[in-house]
Amino acid sequence: MRAHTSLALPRPARPLAVARVAVTRSSGPYRPWRAGTREAITLTATNEETHIDPVALEHSEAGVPEEDTSHPLVADAPVKADSPTFGELGVREEIVRSLAEAGIHRTFAIQELTLPLALAGDDVIGQARTGTGKTLGFGIPLLQRIVTPGDGTPQALVVVPTRELCLQVTHDLTDAAKHLNVRVLAIYGGRPYEPQIAALRKGVDVVVGTPGRLLDLAEQRHLVLGKVRGLVLDEADEMLDLGFLPDIERILRMVPDERQTMLFSATMPGPIITLARTFLNQPTHVRAEENDAGAIHERTEQFVYRAHALDKSELLARALQSRERGLSMVFTRTKRTAQKVADELVERGFAAAAVHGDLGQGAREQALRAFRSGKIDVLVATDVAARGIDVEGVTHVINYQCPEDEKTYVHRIGRTGRAGRTGVAVTLVDWDEMPRWKMISDALNLGKPEPVETYSTSDHLFADLDIPAGSTGRLPLGLRTRAGLDAEPEENLKGEKKTRKRRRSGRAGDAAPATESGNGGGSGTGTGSTGSGSGEDGGTRPRKRRRSRGGVSAGGENGAAPEASAEVTAGAPDSPASSSGEADRPRRRRRRRTGGESPESAPAE
Repeated sequence: MRAHTSLALPRPARPLAVARVAVTRSSGPYRPWRAGTREAITLTATNEETHIDPVALEHSEAGVPEEDTSHPLVADAPVKADSPTFGELGVREEIVRSLAEAGIHRTFAIQELTLPLALAGDDVIGQARTGTGKTLGFGIPLLQRIVTPGDGTPQALVVVPTRELCLQVTHDLTDAAKHLNVRVLAIYGGRPYEPQIAALRKGVDVVVGTPGRLLDLAEQRHLVLGKVRGLVLDEADEMLDLGFLPDIERILRMVPDERQTMLFSATMPGPIITLARTFLNQPTHVRAEENDAGAIHERTEQFVYRAHALDKSELLARALQSRERGLSMVFTRTKRTAQKVADELVERGFAAAAVHGDLGQGAREQALRAFRSGKIDVLVATDVAARGIDVEGVTHVINYQCPEDEKTYVHRIGRTGRAGRTGVAVTLVDWDEMPRWKMISDALNLGKPEPVETYSTSDHLFADLDIPAGSTGRLPLGLRTRAGLDAEPEENLKGEKKTRKRRRSGRAGDAAPATESGNGGGSGTGTGSTGSGSGEDGGTRPRKRRRSRGGVSAGGENGAAPEASAEVTAGAPDSPASSSGEADRPRRRRRRRTGGESPESAPAE
C-alpha cells in the first residue's frame, strides 16, 4: 500500500483556515447576489417525519416489493487487520453504530487516507480503483458536518455521472445516517419532476444527483444551493468522458465559495486537473493502490481471444455455460449491439437483459433489480450505463467488443474480482480491433499483444473456461432455472402520453381517416366524398370546411352558388338510395368538377 499525500495544485485564492471555519459553522453570512438569485423559495423545518426513503422513491410508481433488491451497505472492500477503526479516527458515534450494524468496523485503504483530511475540513482529491470503498470515504465527512435539525435547505451536494450510481450512493449514505435523522434525496433524470420537487419542499439535508437534473431544478429555483457547505464530485473522469464538464462548472459557480470540496476519480486526465486547480482550495492528493501501479485486479483471471464477428454469438453462448459461473456481465461498445446480444441470448435460453441509453428509466431499473435479485444472471450493458453498477456475486465479465482504451478495460473488468474474491474476464477481439487491443495490452503490461485465434468449437476455449464437453449454442432446458426479466415488474412512467394519443384520435372522429384516404386519390375527390358522407352525422362544420376547399371557383362568382350545390347534393341521392358509399363518389366528383364551369345549369332546372 502506498499513499501519496502532497499539497499539489496550489491556488492561493483564499486561505485554508477560512475554509475550515466555514465548514464547521452551521450558519453564517452569504454573498448577497447568491441569496437573491438562488433562495427564491423559503423552506421551513417541521416536526413531522420527512425522511425520504430512496427505496420508496425508486419504486414510487410500482410500489416497494416485498424484498428490497437494491444495493445495501455491506463490507465488500479489502481491509487489513491493523487498520484503524472509524471511532479511532473521530467519526461520530451514531455513524459508527450504523456501520457496525452493516458489519463494517475498520477503515478500508482509501478511507484510512482520506478521512483524517476530510474530517479536518481540507479539500481532497481521492484517486483509487473501483470497489475500494470511496463512497464512505467522502460520505462520512459529509454526514459528520450536517447540522440537525436543519432548515430544509441542502447542506451537502454529491454529483455523480449516472442514475444507477446516484441510487447506489443514496442507499449507502441513507444506511450510514439512519441514526442521525439526516434526510438524503436522490435527484436524477428519467423520473417525474413532481416527487422530487415535493421532497425538496419538505426539506432535505444531503442531495445526490446527476448534473442534468440538478441544473434543471436549480434553474427552476426548486433546488437551493446557496447553503451547500460540502461538495463531492464522484467519478469525475467519467463525467468528463460523458461531456458533463460544462455542467459541473455551472454547478460549482452556484454553490458558495466557502465550502469543502472533494473530488474522486479513478484517473486524473488533464481537464480534471484543470478543474481541481480552478475550484479546489489547496487540495491534498491521496492515492490508494497496490505497490505495482500497473497491476489491475490481480485476483481476476484474464483471457483474450481473437474471435470472428460471425462466431461471437456462439462463442459467448458457450462461455456462459462455464462451471461455477454466477452473475455475469457482457459489455458492448454500442447500444444497438447491446440490445441485439441480449435478444439473442434470450432466444438461446439464457435469462438475460440489456441496459443502455436507449431504454427508458423504468426498463433500466427493472433490469438492474432483476439482476441483483437473481431473476436474470446475464446483464448486457454499454460502458456508460454500467458505470457505477455495484452488484455482489459477479463472477464473469465478458467484453463482447474490444474496449476503446485501457481505462475502459479497467472499469469493465472491475465489476468482478471485488472484495477479495476471484473473477474471470474474457475479451473477444476481432481482426480489425487488433491494433487497439495491442495498445491496451502494452499500456497495462498484460503481456498479451497477440490473442490466440479462437472459435466456438476450439478445445482451448473449453479448457480455459471449464466448459462442459458437448455444450452447444443453446442452454439446456434443465439449466433454465431463472425466473427471467418478465418476473420483475416494470414501472410505468408514461401513462399520460398514452391517454393523450387516444384523445387525439378520438377527437378526429371518422372524418380524419376519410380525409387522409381522399387526399391519397386527389384533393377534389377527398373533399367531395368526405363532405357529403359526414353531412348527415357531422353537422355543418365538416360541410363548411370542405366547401371552402372544393367550391372556391363557384363561390367566387356568386355567393349563392354554395347553397345551390348543397341542394343538388341533398337531392341527388334519392334515386340510388340503396347504392354503397363507393358508388356515390363518382357522381359527386362529376358534380364538383362541373359546378364551377356551368353555373347556369342550376337555374335551368
